[in-house]
Amino acid sequence: RGLSPTLQELEVTVLDPRMCNNSRFWDGGIAPTMICFQGKPRGSAPAKAPLHGVTPFPQGDSGGPLVCGKRAAVAGVMSFSSRDVTDPFKPPVATSTVKYKKWIQKTLR
Repeated sequence: RGLSPTLQELEVTVLDPRMCNNSRFWDGGIAPTMICFQGKPRGSAPAKAPLHGVTPFPQGDSGGPLVCGKRAAVAGVMSFSSRDVTDPFKPPVATSTVKYKKWIQKTLR
């Protein structure tokens, strides 16, 4: 499967970190500096169950931005997902840029 020539966009729902740290999910592996989420292609029907219809994030997406808001601000950087991208109990995880805002600003000066 090759690279897409088109920028891909998803509608993302942030999941409760307590759920993501549940033993059925990431089993305590989600730190307070992480964002656990699910996504679906923009304009698709809402999922019938909380994790049904989750769009996988294949290898190669790490380092990509998690952007939100009407003014398009970077909220996180894609960090990891399950090796089995079809596993509904291992939603993708991003590192929160908000938690590192001061460090980012200092580093960019």
